[in-house]
Amino acid sequence: MYTIGIDMTTVSRIEKSCEKDSFRRFVFSEKELAVFFDREKPKYASLAANFAAKEAFGKALGTGVRGFDLNEVEILRDEMGAPYFNFYGRAAEIMLAGGYTARVSLSHEKDTAIAMVILEKGINIKKL
Repeated sequence: MYTIGIDMTTVSRIEKSCEKDSFRRFVFSEKELAVFFDREKPKYASLAANFAAKEAFGKALGTGVRGFDLNEVEILRDEMGAPYFNFYGRAAEIMLAGGYTARVSLSHEKDTAIAMVILEKGINIKKL
């Protein structure tokens, strides 16, 4: 079984929100901040795409952003630049209990960032 979630946001909205440390810590994991929030040159387009992916994840679950914190859903990039999820805390428990695996696609252009998440259920996954 597959479910999908899609979300989009503006880069400028995330840039403005990231002025507040409380927003950054609420939404993004420590690793995401280390990779994308360099004070000299923050990667706001990537942060916006990650934010959209977290919202899209909640939509794919069918719950919205309930039952987990946004910073428990981490999106990083592999050596080829492809995005992937890491889950922590209650988000990891939801993934394990549901037998889900998650795939994410991100894009951004000018002031818009978009993400699509596909959840697959019933796929063999190892314990997180």
